[in-house]
Amino acid sequence: MDQTAPLLEIRNLSVSFGESRAVDGVSLEVAAGETLALVGESGSGKSLTALSTVRLLPDSAEVSGEIRIEGREMHGVSERELRRVRGNDVSFIFQEPMTSLNPLHRVETQIGETLALHQGLSGTAARARTLELLEQVGIRDAESRLQSWPHQLSGGQRQRVMIAMALANRPKLLIADEPTTALDVTIQAQILQLLAELQKRENLAMLFITHDLGIVRRIARRVAVMQGGRIVETGPTERVFTSPEHPYTQKLLAAEPRGRPAPVPEGAGTLLEAEGMRIWFPVKRGLLKRTIGHIKAVTDVDLTLREGETVGVVGESGSGKTTLALALLRLIPSEGRAVVLGRQVTAMRARALKPLRRSMQIVFQDPYGSLSPRMSVGEIVAEGLGVHGLDTGESRAEAVARALTEVGLEPAMAERYPHEFSGGQRQRIAIARAMILKPKLLVLDEPTSALDMTVQTQIVELLRELQERHRLGFLFISHDLKVVRALAHRIVVMRQGEVVEAGSSDAVFDAPQTAYARALMAAAFDLTPIEGTAD
Repeated sequence: MDQTAPLLEIRNLSVSFGESRAVDGVSLEVAAGETLALVGESGSGKSLTALSTVRLLPDSAEVSGEIRIEGREMHGVSERELRRVRGNDVSFIFQEPMTSLNPLHRVETQIGETLALHQGLSGTAARARTLELLEQVGIRDAESRLQSWPHQLSGGQRQRVMIAMALANRPKLLIADEPTTALDVTIQAQILQLLAELQKRENLAMLFITHDLGIVRRIARRVAVMQGGRIVETGPTERVFTSPEHPYTQKLLAAEPRGRPAPVPEGAGTLLEAEGMRIWFPVKRGLLKRTIGHIKAVTDVDLTLREGETVGVVGESGSGKTTLALALLRLIPSEGRAVVLGRQVTAMRARALKPLRRSMQIVFQDPYGSLSPRMSVGEIVAEGLGVHGLDTGESRAEAVARALTEVGLEPAMAERYPHEFSGGQRQRIAIARAMILKPKLLVLDEPTSALDMTVQTQIVELLRELQERHRLGFLFISHDLKVVRALAHRIVVMRQGEVVEAGSSDAVFDAPQTAYARALMAAAFDLTPIEGTAD
């Protein structure tokens, strides 16, 4: 092979499904030891381009163009040869490791299967290589994790196991498809550092697919921007970021949530007041199911929220953020005192609590999972009116149309179903479902984490408008600190179920007092290129 030739070379690649062309004339190349970032919004064709490299597309896909790995054309090679290339020469790391790992197999079995298939290793040799890989990707006390099931690992640990599997056969090209999107900022920083170190050590070529431009600046030498199935701009990362030429690139770079929320109204009343909130889950063992301990999800948390105010609750996964919010809404049992709109909800019976529920609503992270696929948008948005027996003084259709219009959707969309909408539109539907009840308190649980940057910005602006118009109180849970900063008046930092720092947004972001809060801020806002990847 010519040592100056790119390790991966794609020329005029097109992928069609019937009359629809998803990838249109894409050309790119990646050299050994280089990282090329492929960026763009959902549906731009990034993942289809990556899957095309080793023919992992469905049978219905019509593919044309040239794909060469180490100078060898991939179109026309036999299935047997493709299986050798997959996993040996080219490995993938996907966005959500929980869906990529087999829930019925332990860690050792899953990595061992890869070693047996491609290297013929088994028994002691396979175990030794598995331990070596787990230690290489930073799994502490690796031997104790060999018999773990995927659900027993944290998100960061699962992603490290996926990386270990991808590296098991010493590939030459690593394709990382949104590998850090679902991770906390501190874990995300660790994974990026790990990938950079592994790439440098193994001289890997890496195609890094993401919609997070902050990550691109840290890890990639070059960047290619995709829109509508085409590459609209490519070049050195620093040049593209400082002097973008294409309007779409300029739009992406301008999409980061900016600004601050409107000030809390003068004389704003208290919507929520919590003292000593504690949520401990008993651990029961034995025939008689005796309690032998507790999982301390939340311990002695105090919190207040006023009209027109946003309190951001931040921290890593497992810190107790969502558990606290569910307890404040009385969706799970808890100890302590929680007062919502002047009424102590922790002591109320379910029947007495029902009228209050219309005033405290929740919007979840995954709008597709929280919207019934069997109901039209109009039925979804109007459902709460029926549950609470509300008379808005207008017809049900008029109320739905008003709610949809308020969140920036067309009233005619009421007849359509969730699968017919984009992620951002589905999140607007979820917000409309909550807003039609005219709540005072809205819990927002990671409402933007699954969305593209441009859509994130739109949702942030929508939430600001709704808050200012209706004096809403937001309890905003997120690990995306850039979004939190654009929305929150005050910040609560949680770790292992406890509040380790709290204060005004500016104080916590600009001068964090605890080491943990400083680590969160550094991971979220550091744009320094990782050594060895973006020099």
